[in-house]
Amino acid sequence: MLDNFRVRKSLRTGVWSQADRKRWGIEKQWDEDKSISKDPDPKLVTVEQAWDELLRDLKARGRQDSTLYKYQLLFAQMTNFARANRLRFLAEFNVPTLRKFRESWPNQNFAAQKKLEHLRSFFRFAQASGWIADNPAAKLQSHKTRRPQVLPFTREEVARIWAACDAYGTHNGRAGREYARRLRGLALLLRYSGLRIGDVVSLERGKIAEGKLFLCTAKTGTEVYCPLPDFVLLALASMPSSSGKYFFWTGQGKLKSAVGDWQRSLKKLFRLAKVSDGHAHRFRHTFSVELLLAGVPIERVSILLGHSSVRITEKYYAAWVRERQEQLEADVRRSWSVLPAESGTNLAHAKSELVN
Repeated sequence: MLDNFRVRKSLRTGVWSQADRKRWGIEKQWDEDKSISKDPDPKLVTVEQAWDELLRDLKARGRQDSTLYKYQLLFAQMTNFARANRLRFLAEFNVPTLRKFRESWPNQNFAAQKKLEHLRSFFRFAQASGWIADNPAAKLQSHKTRRPQVLPFTREEVARIWAACDAYGTHNGRAGREYARRLRGLALLLRYSGLRIGDVVSLERGKIAEGKLFLCTAKTGTEVYCPLPDFVLLALASMPSSSGKYFFWTGQGKLKSAVGDWQRSLKKLFRLAKVSDGHAHRFRHTFSVELLLAGVPIERVSILLGHSSVRITEKYYAAWVRERQEQLEADVRRSWSVLPAESGTNLAHAKSELVN
């Protein structure tokens, strides 16, 4: 590309150093040739220009910081790939080039699929802006994904976690004990509210009143209204705090940094409790599964979780619906009534073997 013009010319060599010298000569001749119009094609938009426009549009539409971060990460990866492969303009990204770009991703399963969706969204925006004729990312095949694994804490693991909270602050005197009380309050709120850790860390004290929690979740904007047990309320009221507005955040600095600090503390807590693969979101799974096993309809669980659709809840938790499992068991037992005649003979034989 020379001044936004595409130049196709054979350099008649297979040696890179010779080709580079010839390319330099062509560029010099291009600059010195006064007879060629140097007005660039306005439709040739660079990768950086396209991404800047998209990010400004996303901010104007009020997208969440977490969403913007994912697009910014993809922007950085795409620009690095473009530089490494000597690509400058958006029109140079065709289907084979995008396949090569996707091969460089370390992501797998749902993470890779979400990144592909963001890439398609970027090229849809470029197509709507008139910068490209079609969307090459739409022609990429979707990733093969596995159903997300739901792994709630067992009741024995939960008991070990509460016991580990007492042992957490034994090494740093009073400051350690106070921090352990705050960590216990955080873990209790995660377990009995079903909130994501970001919503818990940024929770304002005024959002809990009369034993109930009211919150508009950051991810979906859904209003969540959930009662809390008395012992959770007592733990929150008695723990020390560094802010009069928030339970677990000073309100200063970035929320993402505060969430990262608490995640590291939880990781240490899980090690003390000897809980393998422990992370904050498993408290949310535990909250959901306990409700479903208690017979709460999945539609109500979906509302408590702040999901935008019950389909999302079903994707994660359908296997834990008690009524569904009971219905499946009843269906299997009902099939036994039409077993072939030899089943009675087999049952009699099994009873005689047991007696003998």
